Amino acid sequence: MRRHLHLFVTACRFDLVEHTRNRLAMVLVALFIPSWISLAYAVIPSTTVTFRLRATGRLLAPAGNQITQITGAINAVTLITGFMMFAVTFNGGRFDRRLAMAGYPRIHLVLAKTTSLALASGAVAAYATAVICAAWSPRQPVQLAAALFCGALTYGALGVVFGSLLRREVEGMFALVMTSLVDVGLQSPLASGGTRSAAVEFLPTYGTMQAATAAGFTRTPLPGDLAVQILWFAGAALVGLFAFRRRTKDALTARPPFRLPWPPRHRQPARPARASSTTP
Repeated sequence: MRRHLHLFVTACRFDLVEHTRNRLAMVLVALFIPSWISLAYAVIPSTTVTFRLRATGRLLAPAGNQITQITGAINAVTLITGFMMFAVTFNGGRFDRRLAMAGYPRIHLVLAKTTSLALASGAVAAYATAVICAAWSPRQPVQLAAALFCGALTYGALGVVFGSLLRREVEGMFALVMTSLVDVGLQSPLASGGTRSAAVEFLPTYGTMQAATAAGFTRTPLPGDLAVQILWFAGAALVGLFAFRRRTKDALTARPPFRLPWPPRHRQPARPARASSTTP
């Protein structure tokens, strides 16, 4: 038991050190989240926006800058957490393979990544919630933080998937940015006024958007939508687990030697040149 705990703590330390080395992610957490959320509150007009919350069927009429803050917080939290987990998975792939080939249990590596994801998601979600609460008072700040936390977990798991499957860093960043833009953009009440399309219910942060919006402007708890978001995280984490297992597969297994698709040509050895004799 003590040995397993030691292996788990060591793997967690590896992941947390890798996160702290990602200076761009630290800067984004420290500056991008408060800047984006504060700009959304200051620039967007406070005109009332009327829309129907799909989770409860209730007609809401919040201020435009307040609902934009919630949407922007979801976008920022999911992007940053996804980027952090993509970077640590993509850059640490070779190191993880070496550990697995050396006999390090993969279950400890997976649990360590899950723990680091939970810690990063909790810190980012609490920070974003505090920034929102500094501007105005949501009705349910705890549910708001929980919704942001679940959304960050989901995109962190997607970051692990992209980091394990994609071969170039720009591909992973593009996939994360476009997924978040399409996901949050189609659900934003400010842009769509509460669309009636059932397709939005299958988007990755549907549960987060519903629970966070209800937390900001109602007293209605929505544990069901948080559970839906946890299911999204579980599905993404399962895909990430298979991708991580495939990436760290033992490369020491016996493999047939690589053969060319055509038979090699055997060159005849060059004959030595005859020495020319000169008659005196």
